[in-house]
Amino acid sequence: MDLRRTDLAMEARELWQERAGQAAELPGVQAEERERAGMPVTVVRVLDEAGERALGKPRGTYITLTLEGGETRADGAFPRAVEAVAAELGALLEQVDLDRGPVLVAGLGNRAITPDALGPESADMVLATRHIGGEFARSVGLDDLRPTAVLTPGVLGQTGTESGEIVRGVCTVVHPVAVVVVDALAARSVARLGCTVQLCDTGIAPGSGVGNNRQPLNAETLGVPVIGMGVPTVVDAATIAREFSDRGEEAPDLTPRGAQMMVTPREVDVMIHRAARLVAMAINGALQPDYNPLELIAVAKG
Repeated sequence: MDLRRTDLAMEARELWQERAGQAAELPGVQAEERERAGMPVTVVRVLDEAGERALGKPRGTYITLTLEGGETRADGAFPRAVEAVAAELGALLEQVDLDRGPVLVAGLGNRAITPDALGPESADMVLATRHIGGEFARSVGLDDLRPTAVLTPGVLGQTGTESGEIVRGVCTVVHPVAVVVVDALAARSVARLGCTVQLCDTGIAPGSGVGNNRQPLNAETLGVPVIGMGVPTVVDAATIAREFSDRGEEAPDLTPRGAQMMVTPREVDVMIHRAARLVAMAINGALQPDYNPLELIAVAKG
């Protein structure tokens, strides 16, 4: 049994190819490589039930951007990364809404646990505009802002309510044309932590990458299209052990007394802040393309 966990469709495809052989044809899956603003982009499309079984992912489109300069620290890398992610998100939004209707952004995760804080920290920097309208908006030149609502539903252990239930309840009030859900992901490779962004049109199943499956947030459960966004912040220790084993090396004991362990970088707090800033600015840029994302953050923070 392969115990390696990953939320990234591109890694799931790599795992399948390693098991079946590079020359084998992956059923029900299409993949392509391209660039966006100088950033490598991998697009994986799960087309049917065969593809779902092969990758363990629901059918849909998964877009993965590999960020230059590690965590975007290279000169000029951060603005280009924002541009690339915003463009990919904007293209997904155009497929579900051409009229610039209201959008709900939900930042999932536990703010008190650093590797899981990507969603809440990202939501803090997304500009909420649903309340800005009328004469005030016209007087300050903001009358063409797209209505955006922002929500941080917390986690079941904090609220006693599933995140999906809270988001679904807010949808009945806001009536969004789409929901953008941000969550921390799990990767197979430590090299992808903090420097990979995945977008998909299938929504998100919170906790699936760490074996803590919660109620999914998707078009079926929320009644509107759901776009998932995430950055990998952890690797399952069992996955690391299996990677050692596959290379013929002695695998370390990473599951003491049978406990499941997740591995994250020592500088995880810095990594989360950078990733959240990137995700938030990309969302602002995609939802409000007529405004500079940096200026929008200044407006949001007053």
